[in-house]
Amino acid sequence: MKTNIFPAIKLTALTLMFFSGLYTAVIWGVAQFAPNGGKGKMITVHGKTYYANIGQTFTEDKYFCSRPSAVGYNAAGSGGSNKGPSNPEYLAVVQARIDTFLVHNPGVGKKDIPVELVTASGSGLDPDITPRSALVQVKRIASVRKVSEEALVQLIARNTEGPLLGLFGPEKINVLKLNLALDQLN
Repeated sequence: MKTNIFPAIKLTALTLMFFSGLYTAVIWGVAQFAPNGGKGKMITVHGKTYYANIGQTFTEDKYFCSRPSAVGYNAAGSGGSNKGPSNPEYLAVVQARIDTFLVHNPGVGKKDIPVELVTASGSGLDPDITPRSALVQVKRIASVRKVSEEALVQLIARNTEGPLLGLFGPEKINVLKLNLALDQLN
């Protein structure tokens, strides 16, 4: 037993020092070379600062809706709901989101709603939606803002980011940036 316990204690101490000290310092050092010193993507408009890489809530009909959040867009408590697709509570929440979306977007059929607009992401903080999710909201926003649908479609196209390196992931639109551009449009 003594032959195993001392090496285990040494390994525990070494691992503790490595992961709580050296590894943390290396990751912090690498983050200093990232944009904004590893503090995230920040956008300042009219003296107000927003984090572009954290989902924001937009509830007014004049804005594009973000993906729902299971954590109320609280970056300190990132996480999903942990409820499976057959959980009755989860299904009720999704149905309520569908009903709300249909009320605010007349003329859109239930089958036309992209799933990402009624289900939360794994982190609950996803700042992006797909172009399809933005396009399904165009009629509502055009009506409220008295802007042509074509102008909104062009705005969506200008704010669409392609896949990483042209290969990895889907096309996406940062909802905060899109809504800030929308405010500039009027």
